[in-house]
Amino acid sequence: MAEENNSARFSSVDRHIAEEEEIELVSVGVDIGSSTSHLVFSRVLMERVGARYIVAQRETIHEPPIQLTPYSDGEDIDSKLLGEFIDQSFKSAGIERSDVDTGALILTGVAVRRRNARAIGELFSAEAGKFVAVSAGDGLEATMAAHGSGAVIRSSKSDGLTVNVDIGGGTTKIAHCRHGKVERVTAVDCGARLIVLNERGEVIRLEPTGKAHANDVGVSLKIGSQPNGEELEKIADRMATRIVEAAGLTELSSKTKDMLLLPALPLIKNIDALTFSGGVSEFVYGNEAAAFGDLGPQLAKYSREKFESQGAPIEEPVATIRATVVGASQYTVQLSGTTIFIEPRDTVPLKNVPVIVPEFDFSAPNIETVNIKSAINAALTRLDLVDDQTPVALGFQWKGSASFMRLQQFGEGVKAAILGRLNKKLPVVLVSDGDIGGLVGIHLREEMKIDAPVISIDGVTLSEFDYIDIGEIIPSSGAVPVVIKSLVFPTSLSAD
Repeated sequence: MAEENNSARFSSVDRHIAEEEEIELVSVGVDIGSSTSHLVFSRVLMERVGARYIVAQRETIHEPPIQLTPYSDGEDIDSKLLGEFIDQSFKSAGIERSDVDTGALILTGVAVRRRNARAIGELFSAEAGKFVAVSAGDGLEATMAAHGSGAVIRSSKSDGLTVNVDIGGGTTKIAHCRHGKVERVTAVDCGARLIVLNERGEVIRLEPTGKAHANDVGVSLKIGSQPNGEELEKIADRMATRIVEAAGLTELSSKTKDMLLLPALPLIKNIDALTFSGGVSEFVYGNEAAAFGDLGPQLAKYSREKFESQGAPIEEPVATIRATVVGASQYTVQLSGTTIFIEPRDTVPLKNVPVIVPEFDFSAPNIETVNIKSAINAALTRLDLVDDQTPVALGFQWKGSASFMRLQQFGEGVKAAILGRLNKKLPVVLVSDGDIGGLVGIHLREEMKIDAPVISIDGVTLSEFDYIDIGEIIPSSGAVPVVIKSLVFPTSLSAD
């Protein structure tokens, strides 16, 4: 979006948002992963409801073929070949880059850790103002896969636990979902392309964790080795065992614990449903038969067998390999309330701030500071925002009185959770749907003496996977224009 004279316009078209009841957007979702890269082109119809535009209809208009992520060597993704693939995808869709209104660029898996990840992002530098750009670490990827596969919405249909297991090329991400929310996530170093063979059966890529899995079953591998079929089966079998343990269905062994990339999940007894996503899931559900020189077919076979042996009821998800590709992102444009606090004033405009929405209980007369801190920390972990490098927007729904004590308890919890960001003088961004913005901001600045920039606005509702732009204060109203960029996931168990 672009803001001109405090009015919001879509960046690729010459029209004012207030002049139309319906707006059609062209969106592209891009997922560059450790093993595969793919795009999804969508058309989104936005309808105005009151002061907001909401998604009325979403249509997938083109899905280019999925491509193996090209590598120039063991460490670098080949940005030239990847750029050619992206250009060809736009050409096959019949869409010019200038036609795109919005989208999401997601780097996932081992791709995030490659030395030239920044160069990959620069392939879309021209769309920087339109795209939500996400480097998805293990926690965020697990969360996104659970939403994209439909596991989260599936969990809202019962009181039981839905587990999503996203098996990719470098890692496996696992999410426990309950009551329409991601409850816990973890990830383990198990994936189909930790060992890659050429057409002669020679090892041409060997990740350290791939070598560790092989050693664990007595198979010695190096570049140029030619493991036989039985040896590859043993390696895949052991990986599948690790995945089942990591998911919480069996006791966690010490070796599996050492391979975890996030804290362990609790041991679980009953599962309402289990879904697979990621590249390997294509083999789990029989959607793919071709081999790609990796352990995909074997890992799929043993993973399904081992989960079934533990009594897990396996269901097919809304999306499999494309679960983390966001088919569309949407813009919501609105004005904040007028009871806001921004200090200093030149802190805004602020763009592309990731949103966290912790779960707070405001029902009690007293707000437990430790619970506020814990909920914020859990949300930061879930969305891979624990590194204190960027500001975050804290979305919350205030309930009850705004007494000094409740404001103080809330503020202390917020301060404790984001202390690292405060020490770096990153802006504190608080966004409430209720009429509380001014009071919260004043309390943080004047009573708690927080000297980092403070932005506290109200009249705005946020969700996880949102990114928010906050414009300059409009003198005539005392409000600020707000642009919310949302990643759109399935809202039913039927694929769009």
